[in-house]
Amino acid sequence: MFPSRRAVLAAPFVLAAARAADAPKLEPKLAPKASVLDKLKALKPGQAVLLGKADVVGDFNDTAKKWELHKTGPKGRDFTIKMCWAQDRGRVLFLGANHGVPHRLNDVWEFDLGALTWAMLYAPDNNRGYGDLGKDTSDVLFKDGILITKRGGPAVIAHTWWGLTYDPKRKALLFMNTWVTDRKKAVTDLGGDPAELYNGPPLWAFFPESRTWKPFKAPKPYPVAIFGGMLEYVPDLGGSVWHANNWQMKGTWFHDYEKDTWRDLKSNDGKEKEFEKQAAEPEQIGYYDAGRKIIVSHRHYDTHHYDPKKNEWAKVLVGSKDDGKTPYGHDARSVMYHDPLSGHGLLVHFETSSVWSYDPDAKKWTKQTFEGDPMPTGGKRLAYFDPAHNALVVIDGVTVWAYRYK
Repeated sequence: MFPSRRAVLAAPFVLAAARAADAPKLEPKLAPKASVLDKLKALKPGQAVLLGKADVVGDFNDTAKKWELHKTGPKGRDFTIKMCWAQDRGRVLFLGANHGVPHRLNDVWEFDLGALTWAMLYAPDNNRGYGDLGKDTSDVLFKDGILITKRGGPAVIAHTWWGLTYDPKRKALLFMNTWVTDRKKAVTDLGGDPAELYNGPPLWAFFPESRTWKPFKAPKPYPVAIFGGMLEYVPDLGGSVWHANNWQMKGTWFHDYEKDTWRDLKSNDGKEKEFEKQAAEPEQIGYYDAGRKIIVSHRHYDTHHYDPKKNEWAKVLVGSKDDGKTPYGHDARSVMYHDPLSGHGLLVHFETSSVWSYDPDAKKWTKQTFEGDPMPTGGKRLAYFDPAHNALVVIDGVTVWAYRYK
């Protein structure tokens, strides 16, 4: 069901060959650092290591430099801490806004572990306000019902919560860009007609290869784009699902990328009470498990599985704050990713600087202990799992730490 240890550990070399064949498309070109590769190669299961300080590269504009992004990289951003692995690039992608302090920017970043480098793929447009378009709206247009910048980026920029995913088939980072901006007032201030606003789900795509944005404008029917929902690409469905379970929306919807249409999957046989009981609620974190062909989701102390084939959600584990056996899952405080070597999920809880593993077969959580360097403890950390180097990675600004689970 899962790849062998040899296959996974060989991944960096396979990836290097793929990159060489595809070199003209992979920009920026970043050279791996021998010292970093040596440290990663030497890591044994249960060990952790500080890899050093990452470089930060990109075409930084005045907005980026104002907040010293050319020195610090993006940093974690409140309810924006999910990162998405891009298989074809062998790098991890990041975007999304802060709550308002110190900024609200629509920049897009890429991190390369072997090269130990942050690369800005899209320099930010002007800074936005919490509920408006900010002090300077000179870069904003109202076009075809969408508030968009002159460079093609989203003029309204939101937290990602867990509403960010990568579609490897279309080589696109997909983002459910839901925010509180008073769009009607913004359109009026720009001289437009607010009656022409598109009011469907604010789904956007960012293409790392061309460094361009694309807004979607699906017709009805479509789901409610709530705060804290989950967007996840499911290969077996050939598209992404958008999921929420609260008073605003109870449902899991499928998005057809080519047709730009939404379909209510009517999970759990369309029985709302059963769906409400079994499905993950907002603030969930999770991942798609390609081996078991399920979505694993964790919300607060409860764990859920979604089986796309059965079209069914199940609450498989109920934990508590005091049981000592369950980590806390929350889209502003934790991240959770799939480790394809072990087939387990790995959760980082930032407030306790702890790492937990989840076995979907045993339906069991295990708190990890590790030897070596301690995890960085900064308040604006990010984390992801790097399949190419078989490492769980925590990034504190430009300080990079790696842990090997298996």
